[in-house]
Amino acid sequence: MKPSEPVRDGRYGETFFSPEAAGEGERIDFGALAYDDITMARLRALGAGPGWRCLDVGAGTGTVSRRLLEEAGVASVLAVDRDVRFLAARAVPGLDVREADITGADFAPGQFQLVHARFVLMHLPEHERLITALAERVAPGGVLVLSDAVDLTSDRTPDTPYTSVMRAMWRGLRSTIGTDVSWVPSYPHLLRGAGLEPVAAEIHVPPLQPGSPISRFWADTWERSRQAMVATGLVDDAAVDAAVRYLGSDACAALSAGMLTAWGWKPGEG
Repeated sequence: MKPSEPVRDGRYGETFFSPEAAGEGERIDFGALAYDDITMARLRALGAGPGWRCLDVGAGTGTVSRRLLEEAGVASVLAVDRDVRFLAARAVPGLDVREADITGADFAPGQFQLVHARFVLMHLPEHERLITALAERVAPGGVLVLSDAVDLTSDRTPDTPYTSVMRAMWRGLRSTIGTDVSWVPSYPHLLRGAGLEPVAAEIHVPPLQPGSPISRFWADTWERSRQAMVATGLVDDAAVDAAVRYLGSDACAALSAGMLTAWGWKPGEG
């Protein structure tokens, strides 16, 4: 087997990042603190507001779902995840929680003015089929919004404790649970192929600063995926420990992975 080919013998939330693991909800919330304001600004700019029925796929701890209700004033949000323990613990009026697997053939919850999925599809195979399936959940005149990570470590990126560990993380997660961010820049093309138009996209890169939510998110993520990272042979435990220290210091000079957000409109009245 070639090193770049994923084994995919596990799944996100099972092999790594289990909701049952202590502190997993807090790890997810660190990511939310880094990205929720950007996500909400985009969703509101796209028109999310009173009267909208929304579907939040892979809703995690439900921060976006609740903010759509409380800040944007949407009519309702259906929040879907394979494990809903975090969602069920933080119920608010208008929030409907459903435990479901979006990769299943029977996933057909209806039509919505907004269908949103963040940091979900990058962990799943059959990207084009899933994007088409999510596009089918969008009502005429509605919008599909997808966000996922883009890796900003390249062959020309200076070698630092951070970049070495990030490269190992991406390779390790791909070989164990199938996480693949290499196709994420194709989102606009894939949305257009699913029959949505017009489409557009943007990238946000949160600053890596000592103690910041994104820095704490990555440090926690490395700890939880350490086994996969070390198994690549690119790093050892000492290198991971050094990267965690580097991330929490003023010496850190690196780019976080970016969040690419792409959206496309369903033709029809809206």
